[in-house]
Amino acid sequence: MSRQTLRAVAAVAAVAGLGLAASACSSSGSSNASSGGKVTVSIDCAPTAANNPVQHKEWVTDVATFEKANPKITIQSVYNYPCEVPATFTAMLRAGTEPDIFYTYFTDLPQVLIAGQAADITPYVNSTTVPTLSDIVPGAMRAVTAGKTIYGLPTSNYTQGLIYNRTLFARAGLNPSQPPTTWAQVETDAAKIAKLGHGIYGYGDYSAGNTGGWHFSSYMDAMGGTMVNTTSAPPTAAFDNTNAVAVLDALHTMRFTEHAMSPTQGLTWGSLQQQMAENKLGMYIAAPDDIYNVIVPTDKGNVNNFAMGPLPSANGTPAGSLGGGNTYIFAKHDTPAQIKAGIKFIVFEDLTPGLGQFNFARIKADGQPVGFPEPELFDGTAGTKINSLRTKYATVNTSYFAPYVNANEADLGEPLDAQAVYKTLDPVMLAVLTEPSANISALLKTAAANVDTILANSPG
Repeated sequence: MSRQTLRAVAAVAAVAGLGLAASACSSSGSSNASSGGKVTVSIDCAPTAANNPVQHKEWVTDVATFEKANPKITIQSVYNYPCEVPATFTAMLRAGTEPDIFYTYFTDLPQVLIAGQAADITPYVNSTTVPTLSDIVPGAMRAVTAGKTIYGLPTSNYTQGLIYNRTLFARAGLNPSQPPTTWAQVETDAAKIAKLGHGIYGYGDYSAGNTGGWHFSSYMDAMGGTMVNTTSAPPTAAFDNTNAVAVLDALHTMRFTEHAMSPTQGLTWGSLQQQMAENKLGMYIAAPDDIYNVIVPTDKGNVNNFAMGPLPSANGTPAGSLGGGNTYIFAKHDTPAQIKAGIKFIVFEDLTPGLGQFNFARIKADGQPVGFPEPELFDGTAGTKINSLRTKYATVNTSYFAPYVNANEADLGEPLDAQAVYKTLDPVMLAVLTEPSANISALLKTAAANVDTILANSPG
């Protein structure tokens, strides 16, 4: 879900060579200066000093570097953590108070378009303004495109795997180099870790803030299922089946039979990362950036304690993973000059090998981990350059992530009307994790009926 991207510093000369010069404008989303060809652009998801001090320093320096190379552009940073909270995001769209460039999940574009808050930036996006455009993976560009119209630019992408704590595995007598791959193995290993006591639990999961349904969707992908049948008209729920029952049974067993999950439930994004950093949690599913963006820099975990395996499945070979990511969308009120300036900054900060989030030399020098297999935004020449730089400056033991990488999980994207679907499945996850006698079949049937109603009225 919400994800802060690593920010890094780049050379002024390199920045000056990127993109298209901006011209005069004004905007209702930022404090403007329109005289003399100057333009101000506001952008959110700037990392906060409190939550991401190193990334904050890098961002501030990046902005200064960019502005020095582009003296007619002012970047007005909006510092917020996490980058998106669904209720706040919805309220912002309804009020039309979004910054000139605003952070979204891959799944948010339909909601933004319904609210009428996105600018068409298609005329401004080409191989000159975005030199790596042809190498951006198609799935990422789909997240900012409706029909043939482009509304923003992607900045990160992910698939999910099983993050596990090597220290707790070793203490529980498990092999830290052999993560579980089936649900049966997850149950067994979680139970052994929970027996360590002292507030340590073997497995964790979410059940609030749309994150419970988000994880449930990824579980279904790994099991070979899907959340929505898009071949029917209208689309219908496709998760009321034996795959879903098997996953929820495993979670319920770990919670109430093995006592391998905490009695404190109703958790949302941010809680499991903290538990993992404190060596109080053995396993949970997430993308690699949970480690390098949250567990290590924010929650002060030891990077050498964490590793990744594939998503759990019935047979040990996941059929795929929910795939998502983050974008920057341009607000409806943006002027052409703001769009041009904003594209130029995003290209510098997020879409150029060796600069911004891909300046691995600076990230390493700042003491941040390098070498995690994410984001994988690019194929082609750009992808090759980024992977080469990532390997050159790697500071983590890449073998710890080999089981996840080698699984080569297919990126299956996210379901239609994803956030609404996730919200509907949160109560199912909560009931399974809080009710000893939860009726899983009844919960799934009710949720499926509710999702059918949502999809019948969905514009997508």
